[in-house]
Amino acid sequence: MIKIKSYDSLSALYDENDVAQRIEQDIDFTIHKMQEVHTKPVQSPVFRANYFSFLLIKNGKSYYTIDSHKFNVGPNTLYFTNPGHLKSFEIKEVVHGYILTTTERFLKENLNNDVFSEFEFLLSETVPPTTLTPAQTEQLSNFCEQIETAYKSNSQLQKKILSSLFVVFLLNIKEILMANEKFVLELDRDSEIVNQFKKNVEKAFRSGVKSQEDIKVSAFAKAQSLHPAYFSTVIKTKTGQTASYWIQKKLLEESKALLINTSQPIKSIAYKLGYSEPTHFTKFFKKATQMTPKQYKKAHS
Repeated sequence: MIKIKSYDSLSALYDENDVAQRIEQDIDFTIHKMQEVHTKPVQSPVFRANYFSFLLIKNGKSYYTIDSHKFNVGPNTLYFTNPGHLKSFEIKEVVHGYILTTTERFLKENLNNDVFSEFEFLLSETVPPTTLTPAQTEQLSNFCEQIETAYKSNSQLQKKILSSLFVVFLLNIKEILMANEKFVLELDRDSEIVNQFKKNVEKAFRSGVKSQEDIKVSAFAKAQSLHPAYFSTVIKTKTGQTASYWIQKKLLEESKALLINTSQPIKSIAYKLGYSEPTHFTKFFKKATQMTPKQYKKAHS
């Protein structure tokens, strides 16, 4: 049985597979010209990416698969994928355009901790590629050029500049998608379950976690009137990770964001995340990061 590998960054994917030129990656954000990293036709193995990808295709010919869906991609095309899916791609003719990748952590820490409320489409389970007009392609390409310039700079404000430009990029994508009548979720029932689970996890943290019971797997299964065993199986099958993994990942991301972006005492943050005892929060955080919340906050101040 072939083991499907999971990658936390684009550089890790490129390092381990002969599918592109190797790249340097120092932050949880990348942007590259497709023709510079994919210089020849290539086919990737099936893999999982734990990051968001945005691809603007100006010309060329390729296809990609998301779980059981296969999409052909031609000139003037925009598409994006989010973390957790089974993915693969094939470049049949060298593609010209841009590939941008980012992580949830980068979005939360540098754009807005509530980024998925503003850009709900990022949580969509599967979005088919969108055909653009030449004018739309040119407009998004201009934004990508500005983002690439910021990405290659040595500015001390690099992340702030990148995040500002990327917000505008996302707003333009949102406007395009909202105007596209074909922008619908072509999902089967299992995909709907995963999509609703992601939204419910976001909602739980946005509305405030009153106790750890609020973010147990059983609570999210109950929210969809599903048996916990069946619910867990669907999440594991569709994403490659357990529901508990995604909940704990979200909990850690929220913890980091609150520690870095607020002046709240650690005790208050622990209560906000549903811990009745701050020591339990400290134990969870240290196990996940090898640092106490206090050490992490100090390191990022």
